[in-house]
Amino acid sequence: MEFNTIYYVIIFLVSCFGFYISGELIVKSLIRIAKALGWKEFVVSFLIMSLVGSLPNLFVGITSALYNTPQLAFGDIIGGNVVDITLSVALAALFSKNGIPAKSRTIQQTILFTLFSAALPIILTWDGDVSRIDGIILISVYVFYLVWLFSSKERFAKICDEADQKKKKIALSFLSLLKIVIALAIFMIASNGIVSAANYFAIAWNVPIIMIGLFIVGLGNCFPEIFFAISSARKGNDWMILGDLIGCVVVPATLVLGIVAIICPIDLTGHMASLEIARIFLIISLIMFFWFAKQEQSISKKEASILLLLYITFIIAEIFIR
Repeated sequence: MEFNTIYYVIIFLVSCFGFYISGELIVKSLIRIAKALGWKEFVVSFLIMSLVGSLPNLFVGITSALYNTPQLAFGDIIGGNVVDITLSVALAALFSKNGIPAKSRTIQQTILFTLFSAALPIILTWDGDVSRIDGIILISVYVFYLVWLFSSKERFAKICDEADQKKKKIALSFLSLLKIVIALAIFMIASNGIVSAANYFAIAWNVPIIMIGLFIVGLGNCFPEIFFAISSARKGNDWMILGDLIGCVVVPATLVLGIVAIICPIDLTGHMASLEIARIFLIISLIMFFWFAKQEQSISKKEASILLLLYITFIIAEIFIR
C-alpha cells in the first residue's frame, strides 16, 4: 500500500474518531439544557441528539460544497439513511431486551413524516439535480415539522422535577458552553479531513466521488448514532432510540441537504447510474421500517434481523451488480 493511501486512511479514521469525541461532548452539554427546559425524551433525542449526530453530515456537506463536490454530501446522506434505517435500527433492537417500542402517538405520526422526508431527496433528483429551489423546499419541510412538533405543548413538554431545575444552572454554565465551542472546532477540522480523504480515495481508486459518500463517508458519519442507539438499548433507554434514529434520517435529508444545495447546487446528471441501487434499497428500507413500526408498533428482534439482512444485501448488490 502506498504511503499516501496509508496517510489518508489514517486521516479518515482520526476524523471519524474526532466526530465521535466531539459528538459526545455536545450531547452531554445539550442534554442538560434540554432537561432543564423540561422537554420529553423523544423530543430531546430527536431535536438535540439527532441534530448533534447530523453535525458530521452538515460539516462534510458544507465543506464538500465549498470544494465544489456536493455530490459527496448527497452520497453521504443517502448512504447514511440506508445505514440508519437498517443497520442502526437492527443493532439497537438486537441489543435491547424486548425490541424498540414505537407506541407513542408522536412517534407514530413522526414515522410517516420520516418516510416522506427520506424519500423527498430521491423525488427531487428525478430531473438530475438538487437546485437551490429544491434546497429551500427541503429546509422548509424541516421547519414545518418543528413548527408542528412545538405547536402542541403536550408533544414536547413534561413536568420538571427538582433535579431538573437544579441542572438548569449547570446546563447554562460557562463550562458547558466551552465544551460545545471546542466540539464544534473539532467538527470543522474533522470534516476537512473527511473531505480531503474522500477526494483522494475517489481519484486513487478511480471511483465516483458519490460512491465514496455512499459507502465510506456515509457509514463513518453514522458511527455516533449507532453507538448511541446500542448504548441506549443496553441501558434500557429504549424511548430514546427511535427519536435519535428518526431524527438522524430527517435532519440530513432535509436541513443538511437543503443547506448544501443552497451553497452549491448538486448536479447528478453523471452519477444517476451509481445511485440506482442505493435509491432502490432506500425505498425498500423505508417501506419495511414503516410497516414494522406501524403494524406491531415496535421493532422486534426478528424484524431487526430482516433489516440487518437487507443492509448486507445492499452492500453485496453495490459490490457485485455494479
